[in-house]
Amino acid sequence: MIARVPRALFYAAIWLLGGVLVAFIVLPLVRLTLATSPAGIVDAGTHADIRNAILLSLKDAAITAVLAALFGVPLAYLLARRAFPGRGLVQAIVDLPLAVPHTVVGIALLFVFSRRGWVGAPAEQVGISFFGSSWGIVAGMLFVSAPFMVGSVRVAIEAIDPRIEQAARSLGASPAYAFRRITLPLAARGIMTGLVLAYARSISEFGAIVVLAYYPMTAPVKVYDLYLQSGLNASAGAAVLLLIVTLSTFVVFRALASGQVRPLSLR
Repeated sequence: MIARVPRALFYAAIWLLGGVLVAFIVLPLVRLTLATSPAGIVDAGTHADIRNAILLSLKDAAITAVLAALFGVPLAYLLARRAFPGRGLVQAIVDLPLAVPHTVVGIALLFVFSRRGWVGAPAEQVGISFFGSSWGIVAGMLFVSAPFMVGSVRVAIEAIDPRIEQAARSLGASPAYAFRRITLPLAARGIMTGLVLAYARSISEFGAIVVLAYYPMTAPVKVYDLYLQSGLNASAGAAVLLLIVTLSTFVVFRALASGQVRPLSLR
């Protein structure tokens, strides 16, 4: 005989378990916010090195999100629409950065992008250095954020009925035209979500960047540097300032991603 759980008890348990997880996420952020005064946040904003670190993070995260879209959208389309040998392996490789510790990512990237690395050495010959530059920062950000872009866009494309694209092809549209005028507009929501997730993941990256580039300091690296030099309380103002900036930009971009996107016509 199947035991019946009272409806009220079931939903009470659901709310309790979900609420514990929400509290686990919110409580540290609330405590961090309470650890400093508005004057401390303003004081952190008056330091040029902290402002520059935040601006650098915003700029390089935006560049990374664009690069993730440029290379990730075509790959997501292939994974969603084309059957080819090794597709499962490619999908696993794309998801691999989600499982690799980010300090390990930084060490691995050093072997490729350092001054003696496979890519870094020839890049040095043309004046591009990944160590101690935005090139290295973007490389670290892109490695950890690319899976979010590819995953979001792949799910969005898989949700599109392929018969829509086939209908356009039957009317004489080329594959490129159908991709540009049908698939991309219909997947715009997923692309925007991927941009937001890639941006948010990039701006928060620490481990890969601190190993590969370190300087110039991004905001997470700067906050960690302040913590090492001055202690927990002294770094709280910069941490809250970074939290405010990142949450504000994330909310704005998230709102844009959740807006209604009207597909383009076939004309």
